[in-house]
Amino acid sequence: MADGSRLPLSGLVVVSVEQAIAAPLASRHLADWGARVIKIERPGVGDFCRDYDHVMNGMSSQFVWTNRSKESLAIDIKSAEGRKVLDALLAQADVFVQNLAPGAAERLGLDATALVARFPRLIACDVSGYGPGGPYSNKKAYDLLVQCEGSVLAVNGTEAEPAKVGLSIVDIATGMYILNGVLMALYHRERTGTGLAFQVSLFDSITEWMSYPAYYAHGSGRPLPRTGAKHATIAPYGPFRVGDGRTVFFGIQNDREWRSFCAVVLGDAEFADDPRFSTNPLRMQHREALEAHIEARFAALTSAEALALLDRASIANAEMNSVERFLSHEQLRARSRITSVDSPGGPLMSFLPPLTIPGMSPRMGPVPALGEHNAAILAELQRPEDAQ
Repeated sequence: MADGSRLPLSGLVVVSVEQAIAAPLASRHLADWGARVIKIERPGVGDFCRDYDHVMNGMSSQFVWTNRSKESLAIDIKSAEGRKVLDALLAQADVFVQNLAPGAAERLGLDATALVARFPRLIACDVSGYGPGGPYSNKKAYDLLVQCEGSVLAVNGTEAEPAKVGLSIVDIATGMYILNGVLMALYHRERTGTGLAFQVSLFDSITEWMSYPAYYAHGSGRPLPRTGAKHATIAPYGPFRVGDGRTVFFGIQNDREWRSFCAVVLGDAEFADDPRFSTNPLRMQHREALEAHIEARFAALTSAEALALLDRASIANAEMNSVERFLSHEQLRARSRITSVDSPGGPLMSFLPPLTIPGMSPRMGPVPALGEHNAAILAELQRPEDAQ
């Protein structure tokens, strides 16, 4: 494990009253690069994400993903003693993140604005479903439900049936904006000496990610169609069957690639000027005929042969992997992107964080048991030198 004292965020103390995915994911990214993250959990039950499943040596796959390298402190923040502990932590903290139920933070005086007024150097973030103000401000929100409200399902799936994104895409987007806000606020404090209060909502986060289909619908007067695995506005771009029964994916982005594709992959340079297909709008208009023509050519090829031709033509391409095949992907293995972390149930598989810093290794600490660090943290708060 990396020496945390040499990492970019070493010395940073983060206190997070967090559950589910968005806030824990953001704080885990901070922990990866050296921050001390103290995760406040409810005594006895903890973060409800702990019980989503038990497939990782008895632990939840989603909890393992979002909570390595943290300290778990199980206290009742509504009790006088629990609040006393939390206030002592906040007096020493650099960052506070909370995603309590709507209205709960304000009732407890733990909303970002109130806390920064009490602790002027604190960076505090409120995470909510729909943001303050508006008719949805007190509405509970989870990933799939915000996918629905944010029209993600309207653009995902097939023409016959909408589908949710298989990942917690709203939570992930929100976690990244929480992280972004914390890092910006740290820079703000470095320049001004003062902390910052800010809010991030699931709905606002996915609104940003939905900009392209929303702009398309606004500008064209019609919704972006659901096209399954095919691109909605570019052709050819998507899945194509080949002679060995497998499917390859590729995408054409510009006229140069289109001409290279015709000459090298189709073996027919003149096809690029066919009046039905010479521009992307025309290719979209005659998409079925184009795809039939391509698959007729691919019928004589294996997937390996088709991919080799696409590579030779400098056309971006891919195979459709199962998760099992992805786990053994040669790129992951060649770059040693899979490692392990400890946990109460023993070692667990883990991916390295996506940021790579030459000469530095991220911290890949254990996933904590509920309340594992209570004794150590409470003892630390009682030491006279820590109260000064």
